[in-house]
Amino acid sequence: MVERIDSELDLSQQADLLSISRSSLYYRPAPPPPEEVMIKHLIDEIYTARPFYGSRRLMVELRKKGFTIARKTVQRYMHEMGITAIFPGPNLSRRALQHRVYPYLLRNVTAAHPNHIWGIDITYIRLRESWMYLVAIIDWFSRYVVSWELDDTLEMEFVLSAVDRALGIAKPLIWNSDQGSHFTSPLYIDRLKPLGIEISMDGRGRALDDIFTERLWRSVKYEEVYLNEYASPRDALSGISRYFAFYNAERPHQSLAYQTPAKLYAA
Repeated sequence: MVERIDSELDLSQQADLLSISRSSLYYRPAPPPPEEVMIKHLIDEIYTARPFYGSRRLMVELRKKGFTIARKTVQRYMHEMGITAIFPGPNLSRRALQHRVYPYLLRNVTAAHPNHIWGIDITYIRLRESWMYLVAIIDWFSRYVVSWELDDTLEMEFVLSAVDRALGIAKPLIWNSDQGSHFTSPLYIDRLKPLGIEISMDGRGRALDDIFTERLWRSVKYEEVYLNEYASPRDALSGISRYFAFYNAERPHQSLAYQTPAKLYAA
């Protein structure tokens, strides 16, 4: 992650450390319009509170708040944010048609021990004038966040980085995801299959097939993101890092008999 402001290293040094082209660092994309940022932040808030809302209901809620917006625009924003309503229907986190989809293996299955089942998902993280994306891998038995990564694009690399870091810690028996293009990509699948990991994927439009990650996103947003106004990617990285350290090692979970995820994961 490149820091353009207040960094101890100049851009050339950062490029060398990250093994990326120096010329690419001098391209400055135009910032998103303030109204688009505001609308996406509102969509994120409404969706986090009511993940069963689809584009029609989101459009109605936005119009109540004074935004004249078409449903197609709401659908496009949802697609760009990587979100979809939980009821069966069109999946806006679309897979590439040539990618294989795996069946959902976890209906009526309960995680019995650490590293039995892991879930992976991506969510939208708001900044003051833009947004980022957060991917996390969670152990279903302990609720322990095994690995996570933050990036300002939905490119594949930040997902693979989180996967590689998690696999450097342990290997689950079953790995669950949605049917989004990141998780049907051969680049992702080829990291799991050779290790003998069983791959499970939610049904189309069924975000709550992975209820543990959905609960994690609610906790992250209500307990950290919405309480802070990140001014920069560095602020977001610092805040999310601090929160996950607290979430894993200090925050007691009622569903875990008030144990912490880290304690249960290490048991």
